[in-house]
Amino acid sequence: MSKPLLLIDTDPGVDDALAILMAHAKADVAGLTVAAGNVGLGHTVRNARTLVDLVGAATPVFPGCPTPLVRMPDEDAVHVHGVDGLGDVGFPEPRAQASDEHAVQAILRLSREHPGLTLVALGPLTNLALAVRLDPSLPQRVARLVIMGGAVTGQGNTGKIPAEFNIGFDPEAAHVVFEAFPAFDLVDWEAVLRHAFTEEEFDGWLAAGDRRARFFEQVFRTARTFNLKRGRRGVIVADALAMAVAIDASIVTRSETRHVAVEMDGRLTRGATVVDWSARLGHPANARIVMEVDQARFGAMVRLALGA
Repeated sequence: MSKPLLLIDTDPGVDDALAILMAHAKADVAGLTVAAGNVGLGHTVRNARTLVDLVGAATPVFPGCPTPLVRMPDEDAVHVHGVDGLGDVGFPEPRAQASDEHAVQAILRLSREHPGLTLVALGPLTNLALAVRLDPSLPQRVARLVIMGGAVTGQGNTGKIPAEFNIGFDPEAAHVVFEAFPAFDLVDWEAVLRHAFTEEEFDGWLAAGDRRARFFEQVFRTARTFNLKRGRRGVIVADALAMAVAIDASIVTRSETRHVAVEMDGRLTRGATVVDWSARLGHPANARIVMEVDQARFGAMVRLALGA
């Protein structure tokens, strides 16, 4: 199987880091377009540069939007990822440099230069929303859009209980993207929880891995401690699951194709993903909601990315 060509929109982020390692192990990466989300844009851009150094790639890094489209978010994810987004380990200044080209312009240019690429959205959808507003023909040039976001039955992970973080950070951007793309793969938070790894198997991979595993073990400590305090079972790596789907669509063993919209106004539900499970509204289905993947194949991709 030939390697897919990926353009990754991201807000690194601990689990983004693992996903980016996976991408460089199994695919060709056209670039990293970076938004604010887990932490502020200064940190997310620096983290992307650190990851490019780690994998020894020439992958360009394009800084993007520092804020959501309309409203400032109610929360970030510092408590999960650390103040700097990579567990506050204190890595040295990366050698890789960020591009002067804005992420939004890079998305449009690269989609023209490489029609048929796969777009992988691992963070808030601000950059992608602006790109599709500037050029509504963007979806026609993208073979696949894979989004990590949402909570399809309302079991979210934010202060707005039904909302998942990526969608909740910028609901207006998510609304624009969900309306503009006629079809996309949605890997939601609930699927992520169903596909956690056991502590024992993941620790074995870290012990057997190379410098990438040692890096990830360091940056993952803060998030791992947070998850344990919240009573979440196993090792949860949200963006890694979305990346596995992006790299190989055949890993999906069960999915549901439905219309998915974003709630933007609710006092308790802003940022929630609303799924028309019974096709009652008459809108065309826009999302292939990933329900189950081949866990063994997912694990094999993570092991490869860690050098285990």
